[in-house]
Amino acid sequence: MGVTLKDIARHAGVSLATVSNVVNGYRPVGERTRQRVRQALDELGYSPNLGARHLRRGRTGLIALAIPELSNPYFAELAEIAIAEAAGLGYTLVMENTAADRETELSLLGGSHRHIIDGLILSPVRVGRAEVLARTPDTPLVLIGEGVHDVPYDHIAIDNVAASQAAIQHLVAIGRRRIAFVGATGGGDRQSAHLRVRGYREALAAAGLPYRPGLVAHTDAFGRHDGHRATRALLALAEPPDAVFCYNDLVAIGALRALAEAGRRVPEEVAVVGIDDIQEGRFSTPTLTTIAPDKREIARLAVRRLAARIEGAEVTAPLSVQTPFRLVRRESTGVPPE
Repeated sequence: MGVTLKDIARHAGVSLATVSNVVNGYRPVGERTRQRVRQALDELGYSPNLGARHLRRGRTGLIALAIPELSNPYFAELAEIAIAEAAGLGYTLVMENTAADRETELSLLGGSHRHIIDGLILSPVRVGRAEVLARTPDTPLVLIGEGVHDVPYDHIAIDNVAASQAAIQHLVAIGRRRIAFVGATGGGDRQSAHLRVRGYREALAAAGLPYRPGLVAHTDAFGRHDGHRATRALLALAEPPDAVFCYNDLVAIGALRALAEAGRRVPEEVAVVGIDDIQEGRFSTPTLTTIAPDKREIARLAVRRLAARIEGAEVTAPLSVQTPFRLVRRESTGVPPE
């Protein structure tokens, strides 16, 4: 048989209740007593039975992360961090690929998995505020990304307007004047593509540069192929751009390929900036300048807020948190990496 809490209590010379409080965090325990219990846990090699603990509390120990595109490196990197964070809190994280499908997102909001999972982290694309407000299940929910705002749930995202402004300010600072945006779409005014176009336009205005609708390339999606096709169209203009700011790094990598095929030197003739700081951009030729969201902080906050809701711990009212980002300068804008 494995080591039990009674064994730990006997070894540490404390009550079973004290050991339980240290292991489960039910009540505060004095620091000296806590250290004695921790030492006993280490010496006897105690390993908690998380499955039994969750069952005693009427839970499964599973939480879900629902993202629109599992093959997108940004979401894959985010998921990897979230899995580790959940494990550290005693939960198993399962993945749900919504494929940006409205019915799938609605099904998840409607509680389709409520008997399987204890809570849900959702990156919505096709549902909006009205659908989230109409939600009836009491399964804890945390939202990530920019799809939905002003709802009574924890929401974690970056400031997309400010992120775009930082990218354009960098391009202006290195002397670029005909700056294109690749990756505009339709959608609502709170969707990330719309917000990034807004930041692009505001930064151009602040720099005294005209907004040229012909330099805004719309795409159906946000992959390499989309960036490649849109950039080829931009290069066919009578006055092509001298810089390309892309919706994300995958679009930017497609743009780099189109520029290489057209014989345009990067960054001498055309500079390129993306968003997401995926690993692929660190190994592209040239390496890709990008806006890097703090993926670790996004995942950490999302998992911790969800776990706090599940555990019924004292947490504040729903938070809307904008996590940090930074400009990572690389070869695609002619600046040595920091």
